[in-house]
Amino acid sequence: MYRLAGGALRLGALLLIALLAGCTASKPKNIDNICAIFTEKDDWYEDAAEARDAWNSSIPIMMAIMRQESGFNATARPPRQTILGFIPWTRPSNSYGYSQALESTWEAYERSAGRWGADRDDFGDSIDFIGWYNDQSHRLNGIGRKDTYRLYLAYHEGHGGYGRGSYRNKPWLLEVARKVERKAASYQSQLQVCEEKLKEGGWFSDWF
Repeated sequence: MYRLAGGALRLGALLLIALLAGCTASKPKNIDNICAIFTEKDDWYEDAAEARDAWNSSIPIMMAIMRQESGFNATARPPRQTILGFIPWTRPSNSYGYSQALESTWEAYERSAGRWGADRDDFGDSIDFIGWYNDQSHRLNGIGRKDTYRLYLAYHEGHGGYGRGSYRNKPWLLEVARKVERKAASYQSQLQVCEEKLKEGGWFSDWF
């Protein structure tokens, strides 16, 4: 009887682990087309629109930043450092999730935005975080709300680092910021084609 009970408990635990793993959202199949992303993930557009309205931050800019930071991977982390080139060691930071936010920055967001219990591996919370951060970059660093290039530099370096010009001696980062700028422009062009459909309830609305 005890063996059966123990076996049932182990089976239940395995099923719970599998269920929790299945709850993590999969990456969109085509991360370079914003219409394809929002069509596949049919609740993401509403989340992005809410973040836009809350923080006056462009959807294409927020999505381009997320594309660069995590590739829309809900559980993304920085790769581990290595010792002697092959022994796994610690990660360079505790950044995590869609936005790659640090724990300390995420906690500041929760306090500032009143989003207690927000999760870094939740798309809605993460896109809202990026909108909040861009709003902070505008208020603290005087960056234009549509200046993707500088918004990304502030996102990567932090508001203090950006203010000190820490990015100036990082040519690789300047190129990444230009890459994000180009991606935001591409997303903007794509969104102009499909946004009305998304507002109406998505491409599936034609079938009802």
